[in-house]
Amino acid sequence: MENSVQFVHWLRSVAPYIHAFRGKTFVVAFPGELVVAGALPVLAQDLSLLHALGIKIVIVHGSRPQVAEQLALRNVEGRFHNGLRITDTAALECSKEAAGELRLDIEAAFSQGLPNTPMAHAAIRIISGNFVTAKPIGIVDGVDLQLTGTTRKVAYDTIDRILDAGSLVLLSPLGFSPTGEAFNLTMEDVAVSAATALRADKLIFISETPMMVDQDGDEIRELSYKQAEFELEKKYLPSDSAFYLEHAVKASRGGVPRIHIVPYKIDGSALLELFTHDGVGTMISTENLESLREATIEDVGGIIKLIEPLEADGTLVKRGRELIEREINYFSVIEHDGVIFGCAALYPFPFDKMGEMACLTVNPDVQSQGDGERILKHMEKRARRAGFHSLFVLTTRTAHWFLKRGFVQASVDDLPKDRQKMYNWQRKSLVLIKQL
Repeated sequence: MENSVQFVHWLRSVAPYIHAFRGKTFVVAFPGELVVAGALPVLAQDLSLLHALGIKIVIVHGSRPQVAEQLALRNVEGRFHNGLRITDTAALECSKEAAGELRLDIEAAFSQGLPNTPMAHAAIRIISGNFVTAKPIGIVDGVDLQLTGTTRKVAYDTIDRILDAGSLVLLSPLGFSPTGEAFNLTMEDVAVSAATALRADKLIFISETPMMVDQDGDEIRELSYKQAEFELEKKYLPSDSAFYLEHAVKASRGGVPRIHIVPYKIDGSALLELFTHDGVGTMISTENLESLREATIEDVGGIIKLIEPLEADGTLVKRGRELIEREINYFSVIEHDGVIFGCAALYPFPFDKMGEMACLTVNPDVQSQGDGERILKHMEKRARRAGFHSLFVLTTRTAHWFLKRGFVQASVDDLPKDRQKMYNWQRKSLVLIKQL
C-alpha cells in the first residue's frame, strides 16, 4: 500500500512537466561510448516514453569509438588536432561504416516490442536521411583537417514534417556538400545545429562525462550561458566536459532555451533530469530558470495545487479560487522551469506600518533546500518597499521555524486593530512579529 501511495504521489508530481513538454521538440544527442557501454536499449526505452508523452524527438549519435575500432581493424592510426579527428579518405570510410552500423543498432533498439517491457505497443518509426549539409573546416593552425567538416545547414522544414507525422528523426555525424562530398562531423556540432535550426525547446547531451563540479568540488546543477562562459574561462574543467559546455553555450546563444548535460551512467538519467526538480546533470539556459517574483493571475492554479494539502490538514486557512484570484497581487511565487514550488502572500496594514505574511508554502519534495528562507527574505523586501516597519505571521505549527529567523512571540493586542477583529480564536494561532 505504501508503494502504491508513493507511485500515485510521484505520478501527480510529474504531471506539470508532462503538460509543459507535450508538443515540444527535444534534440537528444549521445556519444558512441554509450553504445559501447550497452546503454542503448535502456535509452531507447526512455526516449520511447518521452515520445508517448507527445514530445517530438530528434536523435543525434556520435561514433568516435566505433570509428577508432574500424581504423584499428585496418591498422590505420587515428590522428587528431585540438580534439578533432583529421579525416583522411581511410578515416572517412571508417566513419561511414561506423555510422551505418550504429544506425542499424539504433533502429533495432527502437523496434523492441516484447510484452511487459516499456517498449510494448510502442510501434515507433525512426527516419534518417541526408538532412545535414556540411562544408570542410579547412586548415586550422597550419593543419589540414581534410574531410573533417562542420554543419552548414539542417533541413529543418523536412524534419519538422516528419516529427509532425509522429516519427522520430535520426541524424548521424556525417554531412554532405552540394557537390556530393561526404564530411565527418562531430556529434556535438550536428546536435547544436539541429537544435538551433529546429528551434528546439531542449537540447540534451547524454554524455560519458560525470556530473560537473566547480573548483570547490560542488556540483554544478544550473548555469546561465553567461555563467557557463565564465566557468570555461577559468580552464579547470576536464577537456570532455569543457567541450560539451562550449557547445551548450553555442546552442544557448543560438536561441535554444534549455541545454542539459547528463551522465549516461545513471540509469534513467534523461527521465530524472527532465521530471525531477534538481535533475541529475547540468542545465544551461539563456537565463536563470529559477525565479522568485510577484504572482500573476496565471499562477492561481499553481498556487491552489501547492496549498491544497496544507488546507486539508488544517495547517493553512482554506482559501477558495475566487479569493486567491482577488488577492493575487498580494502573492509572490518561486518557480523553476515554469513549475511553481513555493508561494507566500503579503497583506498590507499601511496605517500601522505593518504587513502580514501568510500562506508561506514550499513543495514538500524540495524542502530543506532553502526556498522557504528565500521567500521570507523576498517578502521582507516587499514589506520594506511598501514602507512597513514590521512583519507578522499567525501560525499554529511552524512557530519554531519563524523564531529561528528573527521573529519574536507577541500577543493579539500587538496586531493592527483591523487584524485583531479578524483573529480566529478557534485556531488560536500564535502571533509572531519581526522588526524590519
